[in-house]
Amino acid sequence: MKFDEKTIKANYIYQGKVINVRVDDVMLPNDTEAKREIVEHRGGVGIIPYDGENVYLVNQYRYALRQELLEIPAGKREFDENPIETAKRELYEEVGATAKNFTYLGEYYPTVGYCEEIIYLFLATDLKFSNRLHLDQDEFLEVKKMKLTDAIALAKNNEIKDAKTVIALLKCGDYID
Repeated sequence: MKFDEKTIKANYIYQGKVINVRVDDVMLPNDTEAKREIVEHRGGVGIIPYDGENVYLVNQYRYALRQELLEIPAGKREFDENPIETAKRELYEEVGATAKNFTYLGEYYPTVGYCEEIIYLFLATDLKFSNRLHLDQDEFLEVKKMKLTDAIALAKNNEIKDAKTVIALLKCGDYID
């Protein structure tokens, strides 16, 4: 039996700058109809800047959770932007760095039950830092430098709770000597 569902009609409820929300009427594999609530999102990237010993994370307030979180530098893709270009831009904006090498760590689906978002993860090495950050007007964060092993321990102990950050930290060990 195939489990795919066929869209009958897409009904947009909200269209914003970051997300769109729609309720789709779908046909299920058993030929009955159902509704699916979907959040459309262009997707984003997350980057682990690594200097050979340390990683550079960002501490920022996340309004939806009403708390500060320690995360890898990350950001949303512009329309039709290649993920590697997004990674380069976000690394420069949030950490004030460029990297000679970007290693692709994979793509991940953070909330598959209702969202189309895909996050592409990269390990950035051979870093060169500028003198300042290049943040968006509504962006406030603090860069935190720490040993990779300490960051991985924080992820394993559930002290880092951001999913993309946990995945990236645990995954990057496969790519570092």
